[in-house]
Amino acid sequence: MSGWMRNRSLAARLILVAAIWSAIAIFIAGFVLVALYREASERAFDARLDVYVKAIVGEMAGGTPGAPAEPGNLGEPRFDLPASGWYWVVLDARSDEVLFSSLSLFGDRLELPDLPVDGELRSVIVSPRGAELRVLQRRIIFAEAAAYRIAVAGETQELREREATFAGQVALTLLVLGIGLVGAIVLQVRIGLRPMAALRASLAAVRRGDAETVEEDLPPDLRPLGQELNALVRSNREVVERARTHVGNLAHALKTPLSVILNEVRAGHSPDARKIGEQAAVMRAQVNHHLERARMAAQRRVIGVSTEVSPVLVRLVKVMAKIHGERDVDVTLSGETGLRFRGEEHDLEEMAGNLIDNACKWARSRVEVSLQRLDGTGAGRLAIRVSDDGPGLSPEERAEALKRGRRLDETVPGTGLGLSIVVDLAALYGGQFTLSPSDAGGLCATLVLPMLEGGDAATPRNSQT
Repeated sequence: MSGWMRNRSLAARLILVAAIWSAIAIFIAGFVLVALYREASERAFDARLDVYVKAIVGEMAGGTPGAPAEPGNLGEPRFDLPASGWYWVVLDARSDEVLFSSLSLFGDRLELPDLPVDGELRSVIVSPRGAELRVLQRRIIFAEAAAYRIAVAGETQELREREATFAGQVALTLLVLGIGLVGAIVLQVRIGLRPMAALRASLAAVRRGDAETVEEDLPPDLRPLGQELNALVRSNREVVERARTHVGNLAHALKTPLSVILNEVRAGHSPDARKIGEQAAVMRAQVNHHLERARMAAQRRVIGVSTEVSPVLVRLVKVMAKIHGERDVDVTLSGETGLRFRGEEHDLEEMAGNLIDNACKWARSRVEVSLQRLDGTGAGRLAIRVSDDGPGLSPEERAEALKRGRRLDETVPGTGLGLSIVVDLAALYGGQFTLSPSDAGGLCATLVLPMLEGGDAATPRNSQT
């Protein structure tokens, strides 16, 4: 039960618990009402029997103590109808001989239980015809030598029918009441949780970058939560700024001495100088790589940042076309506009720029860049594909190319860190990076990144540079 409840929303839990308790309370209330009605009906029935007993005593008192008068009309016609279900009988208290009886008995005899010492008994018996009878018996003493036992009985069928009718009416009334209560509970929960929905929307706006802080105009119970969320956002930004400052300081402290070493080495021509230069270049590449990873990790923690992808790709395509203009490579861009990457613009430029730059280095004549939304992935995802018509790579070479610092052709300039940086950045954002053969016979690099949902609808685009 607890596991099942954990999979339900807060609203569903509140509604379910309230509905269960309301149903239990309504059931108990209905049971109590029917029981009270039954008790009241039986008391009224017994009071009616008591009136008939007193009427019989009054009729008998009209005779002498040794010869009481026979009761006549008691005001109930059913006493005179055979097998009507209403009966009375007067017996001698000592011999149980029937002295008088109602015409409705029609010669039958009631099987009466013995009277207790106090001389009065209310009981339920079965009539000669098998019906349930409620009986009131009372011992009456007119004189020391004259004691009588008077019994009046009536069928309980009418009583039970009235009780069943009342129970049905109560059930229908309580059912309508229960439906109304459930509706009121649903309305109450929705109204009560409306501030939570507003808080969620406000937090989503911060995550999308549409707002800098969470709205704090909340009920007193939720206001501390809004304040804590804003404090978390501010703390996150402060951590990021401090990380960026430290990264910049570290970059300046390490890269400057390495640059001095490289400049000094270039002035010499000995084998040792060349060896030192090679190792210093490797050190600088490693420093750049790890500083870039530190910067990426710091930026990844930023909340509420998003970047429109299409303008970044347009800018990169133009820049790469100029950089590799001497190779006469045709760079085209196609796909959708309006898609937003859930991350910083600099990181998107770093990833897409590395892919387009690598493709331009290896392409024979054509590089194709495409942008599209990935459907059916659950969470919002977008894909950037960069294809070229270069020599391509074998499966083993594609796996090797993703390793940090590996260069498959030393004649092409670079440190070999570009694709590994793309892999690291994509992983930090929860994305994926894969290499596969392109339709043109070269290499296709696919970058899958988280996409901001709820933005403007994406529209197709097709541009060429």
